[in-house]
Amino acid sequence: KNISIGECENFIRTYEPSPEGREELMLSVDGFTQFLLGEECSILNFHHRPVFEDMSQPLSHYFIASSHNTYLMEDQLKGPSSVEMYVRALRKGCRCVELDCWDGDEEPEIYHGYTLTSHILFKDVIAAVKEHAFATSEYPVILSLENHCSVPMQRKMAHYIKTILGDDVLWIPDNVDVDFLPSPESLKGKILIKGKKLKPEAEAGADDDEEDDGGDVSDEDEAAEMEKGSSSEAGQESTLEQRKKSTAPAKKIKLAKTLSRIVTNQAVHFVSFDASAAAVKPFQMSSFGESKTQKLASAYPHLFANYNKRQLSRIYPAGSRVTSSNYNPQSAWNVGCQIVALNYQTPGEPMDLNDGRFQINGKSGYVLKPDVFRSEISLVDINSKSPIPGVVPSLFKIKVGGD
Repeated sequence: KNISIGECENFIRTYEPSPEGREELMLSVDGFTQFLLGEECSILNFHHRPVFEDMSQPLSHYFIASSHNTYLMEDQLKGPSSVEMYVRALRKGCRCVELDCWDGDEEPEIYHGYTLTSHILFKDVIAAVKEHAFATSEYPVILSLENHCSVPMQRKMAHYIKTILGDDVLWIPDNVDVDFLPSPESLKGKILIKGKKLKPEAEAGADDDEEDDGGDVSDEDEAAEMEKGSSSEAGQESTLEQRKKSTAPAKKIKLAKTLSRIVTNQAVHFVSFDASAAAVKPFQMSSFGESKTQKLASAYPHLFANYNKRQLSRIYPAGSRVTSSNYNPQSAWNVGCQIVALNYQTPGEPMDLNDGRFQINGKSGYVLKPDVFRSEISLVDINSKSPIPGVVPSLFKIKVGGD
């Protein structure tokens, strides 16, 4: 419709593979196929290809392209690990990559613990991040550290982050108290470190690595945690249940002060939405397994959505997905979860949805969430079939053939 003869001729010259067809201005089956796959027939709005969204809002107001166990090339049990997987993810626009860190013989290594996956060096991954982090998108990258290393190895990790990434790393002074996270626009070219963090008083002193014997942090909320089926995962516990849980002994690990100081986004244990609203700060975030996410989204969609207006939440696949299969990310996006991590090495519908989500906005890896997931006064109930207040339903039509 509204296409001139001249434009049609240009389409033929562009997409027809045979010289004879281009000269005769005749489009073959192969040429027509190429035309259907071209930009002119793309369902994607042409104006949404470059960065077109407001990038000055808090990080929690965006969906963020995220990878799970980024280093793996195949399955979760015995497949190879590769630095190249970080390169591919970052160049695809992924903005949150995961590093599972373990002690090696002499250097910290990255691999899937307690499995037969191959090992790669932590410093090689950091060097790849330095080179490729902003090749496709200039907006911030989050390094999600799952730290299982001893204190000496953690000191090496901190050394490589500081010396290789240098000024690219975002530093947050301890005395900074903010109500909202900074924006992607303000963090262009910056790398954020997500992981466990000591209390400010515990980080003090020990500027010399040899004097840094670390401090204790709990290890109950990292992605390695087994998903539990208890009702407490619904996120709302009685005061008595919360008190019992808070007094129960938790597994402790040693965290090097030098590593703690460079952590920007502190990983904390999720207790309940009420507890988070009362005490959790914007730079603190929690990880949720896909099963827990489903339960929270089903039972408390409005509370989960409100939580995600201020906090970042990271969603990861169930441990039972040993073949590196993926879950449907839409259920997590439906309550405003930002960092919905998928196995990038596994093609299929979940990754197709992810690719479609982040195809727009310059492939920046950041897509602004709908207003209902950002406005302080809006309530979201994904279980309701009623129209969402303030949202005009869209009608999508597909016409195949015919006049």
